[in-house]
Amino acid sequence: MSKSRPLTTLGIWSLMFCGFLGGAAAVAAGEASVSVAVQASAPGPKIDRHIFGQFAEHLGRGIYGGVWVGPGSSIPNTDGYRNDVLAALKALHVPVIRWPGGCFADDYHWRDGIGPRAQRPVRINTHWGGVMEPNSFGTNEFLDFAEMIGADAYVTGNVGSGTPAEMADWVEYITSDSRSTLAQLRRANGRDAPWRLPFFGIGNEAWGCGGNMRPEYYADLFRRYATFVRDHAPEGIELVASGAHDDDYHWTDVVMARAGDVLDALSLHYYSIPTGNWKHKGAATGFGEDQWASTLQAAARIDEYITRHSAIMDKYDPQKRVALFVDEWGTWYDQEPGSHPGFLYQQNSLRDALVAAISLDIFERHADRVRMANIAQMINVLQAMILTRGSRMVLTPTYYVFRMYVPFQGATYLPVKVDTPSYRYGTTVLPAVDATAARDTAGTIHLALVNVDPRHGATVSVRIEGAGTHSAAGQVLTAAAMDAHNTFEDPNAISPAPFKGVRKGGILVFRLPPKSVAVVAVH
Repeated sequence: MSKSRPLTTLGIWSLMFCGFLGGAAAVAAGEASVSVAVQASAPGPKIDRHIFGQFAEHLGRGIYGGVWVGPGSSIPNTDGYRNDVLAALKALHVPVIRWPGGCFADDYHWRDGIGPRAQRPVRINTHWGGVMEPNSFGTNEFLDFAEMIGADAYVTGNVGSGTPAEMADWVEYITSDSRSTLAQLRRANGRDAPWRLPFFGIGNEAWGCGGNMRPEYYADLFRRYATFVRDHAPEGIELVASGAHDDDYHWTDVVMARAGDVLDALSLHYYSIPTGNWKHKGAATGFGEDQWASTLQAAARIDEYITRHSAIMDKYDPQKRVALFVDEWGTWYDQEPGSHPGFLYQQNSLRDALVAAISLDIFERHADRVRMANIAQMINVLQAMILTRGSRMVLTPTYYVFRMYVPFQGATYLPVKVDTPSYRYGTTVLPAVDATAARDTAGTIHLALVNVDPRHGATVSVRIEGAGTHSAAGQVLTAAAMDAHNTFEDPNAISPAPFKGVRKGGILVFRLPPKSVAVVAVH
């Protein structure tokens, strides 16, 4: 396992301004020269804050030990929820959490997870490791957790092994303010007022672990189950259909043709793996530039998938009423050696931070159709925000990217033109620098810059067309090694540092380090 110490804050600061102290904007040897034009006078759609959403499945240590330790734990907690995790997630302004799965959802029966915890049945988690599921974290615990961190709830219902009646009862239990038996049951379990439930998924991955269905069959099932998910709350519920994975355009076409009139959103799942081989995906750390390049190329491929799935949706929904939810995405590597089989625990490096930034940029560019995305997953699973071990917690490079991108939540997308050379490694060819921009509700323009080249920096000249600029300051995330990561022994090995641009006439000039993500506010 490769371990590295990142540039110090002072070192990064010096790097940012190297060559500018004398007023020169010359490109250093080996650096790329990049031009970025932000069209502030031609704003695009609003970037839905739900694009920055999270996913928490009953998988490995994502829930137990990650979010939930129980009220009797020696780990500092509030009513069973880890205090350190609550604080870290609040800092991300998490907009939405998807729960309870994932594959787990189509084996989950909600009544197992309500009432006194000591009396809840213990089940086998057949999808993830065959471990015992105590059901001590159920409906009340999840919805209270979402409220505690200010997130919307996105619940996925059981189509694979459940019934329409079971699903209808669950929604009534959560959302009804009546005196019905189910609403009274909720009150008896400690919750008087109904919870908000803005999003409800009708099954998960119906083409696979959710039932191995054909799209024609699933579309008919969706229509049936959706009929019984009634809006007990005045704000209503958006119903999400189980959509395709990767480039299965046939699934999207069939579901939109047969059920597009009754669904509010269609999901899309996509994972980036270094090797393209699911049996041997590649390591989370200790990799070479070949897998750095292949992973970033895989991440960028989702742009094509979104474009083509959106075009199919446009045939049936030209007004774009139906949203596309990329409600599972992220990197997937071979699990860490020595970790529990089936727990999908992996380390998280600077490479993952760049995957996150590239992906978020793509979602923002498709904000007219993509109105939610949920990275997989929040804690201790796959491309996690947070890693925990006992009482200790580590924030990952991906966490820092999400924190840096908070200003884009609910902002208005601004079209960006980038003139950049390519980054090349073997057969991989990518734009060396990516950029996205948006104007927040206060009128401030925020700019994100990503340099995927691990060996060469870039001098980036940015012109904001249609707006005056005087300064730009924010943060940059980078390190000396491609696989730089935080550990429980060294939890601060990589974290953001201050970053600024220099104004030259009407242009802002940035020295962007190799393998870096930067976000600045423009004033």
